Amino acid sequence: MPIYEYRCENGHLFEVMQRITADPVTVCETCAAPVQRVFHPVAVHFKGSGFYNTDYGTSKRKREEAAKKDGDKAKSTKDSAKSSSSDSASSSSSSKSSSSSGSAD
Repeated sequence: MPIYEYRCENGHLFEVMQRITADPVTVCETCAAPVQRVFHPVAVHFKGSGFYNTDYGTSKRKREEAAKKDGDKAKSTKDSAKSSSSDSASSSSSSKSSSSSGSAD
């Protein structure tokens, strides 16, 4: 049977062991004032794997991280290829312009 804690309007606290189906206590045992049931947070301990973000779905997360790394590598390779081709294109165009200007003298 659960133990319920009650508090009256005058501040008296008392506990009563009663069945879940029993009607709640309505008056204080000490002063006969109206009472209210006191609720406390339940202590919950999550034990085992799967309760934390790092524990759940690790194989899926590994695949996502690997795909992200592969995507980043491919993107950086494309960016470096574009920059090197644009550098070579700009250097070849500048050499053409300098050679054409040199022949005009």
